[in-house]
Amino acid sequence: QVELEESGGGLVQAGESLRVSCATPERTFNTYVMGWFRQAPRKEREFVAAVSWNGASAYYANPVKSRFIISRDNAKRTVYLQMNSLKPEDTAVYYCAAGRRERIDSDEYVASDFSSWGQGTQVTVSS
Repeated sequence: QVELEESGGGLVQAGESLRVSCATPERTFNTYVMGWFRQAPRKEREFVAAVSWNGASAYYANPVKSRFIISRDNAKRTVYLQMNSLKPEDTAVYYCAAGRRERIDSDEYVASDFSSWGQGTQVTVSS
């Protein structure tokens, strides 16, 4: 299990930007695929984005493609999700996750690909 802690959530207006972060003390952080998922009220948890162990490859769900950017800093053991042009439908609890499986296509990522999860951070976008 990898200890993960998210931060940076908050309340923003539609069209604004927000960056959430996820940090870990895990020394082998640079060997994990890192992902972000989100869960809105009364909805299932859904994949948002993932990044390969070295940051060279990024994967995005269609609803956030071209608006969100996932990145990582292995020296800081931190993964980021930059969210731009936010919409009310982006409102959710955002979860950071660590796993070992890297998929070929963004559509293939599922929650079971990730073995460790953070507690989540709330992102609320007002209209």
